[in-house]
Amino acid sequence: MINTTTKKHLISKTLDEFFLSVNNAFRFVIQYFKQVLIPPFHFSEIINQCFEIGLRALPLITLTGFIVGVVFTKQSRPPLEDFGATSWLPSLIGIAVVKAMGPLVTALICAGKVGSGIGAELGSMKVTEQIDAMEVSAINPFKYLVVTRVTAAIITIPILSFYCIVVGLIGSFINIHAEEATSFIAFYKNAFSTLNFLDLFTSVIKSVVFGFTIGIVGTYKGFNASQGTRGVGKAANEAVVMAMFLIFMEEMLIVQVSNWMRSM
Repeated sequence: MINTTTKKHLISKTLDEFFLSVNNAFRFVIQYFKQVLIPPFHFSEIINQCFEIGLRALPLITLTGFIVGVVFTKQSRPPLEDFGATSWLPSLIGIAVVKAMGPLVTALICAGKVGSGIGAELGSMKVTEQIDAMEVSAINPFKYLVVTRVTAAIITIPILSFYCIVVGLIGSFINIHAEEATSFIAFYKNAFSTLNFLDLFTSVIKSVVFGFTIGIVGTYKGFNASQGTRGVGKAANEAVVMAMFLIFMEEMLIVQVSNWMRSM
């Protein structure tokens, strides 16, 4: 009887904590949309955060995007050769990289590099009471720390996604050119021949949504860190895990919506 009561109490407590955390996260998101439209806008800090995010993720995105383009081309060639359809290889690469792999690879890299960095940075400021000091100094810490970083992620990650797409296509072109001596113009013409405006628009929307997710999750975890230095590491780890999980969920949802719009 005691064990059953204890289990019920633990389940009830777990559910209460879950719904409380969901409520706090929802209020955090709503507060961002309220604060982003109210001056001051801290443009200099937004630009600074854009450079921080870009420089932090650019080397890894360059390497990963290039490797993805080369490897995916190498893996796709044998099945197409079996059907005598190697001429479709640039189109296949264009569809895969532009519609899915470019935005998704960029988002996952930024979730690891940028999301963890934001979570650790704000978490450190939280546990060392620097955020409380900002409030005493009449500075709105949410406006200066959260709004600027989330806005910078929304701006920068679509740019990095476009860069990843370009690098991935360059890697694919190098591989195809080495095998078949295809010209640069012919490759890019075929790569984009099967893409339409909806595909490009969907890719941009994905990048914007992924950027918002990475920024808001990283700042939320860091802004609510506790338990000293242990909490800083926990905030950084949770920021990465939660951001990646939400990115995959958003990827599936956006693909379903875009397919629905395409079938209309």
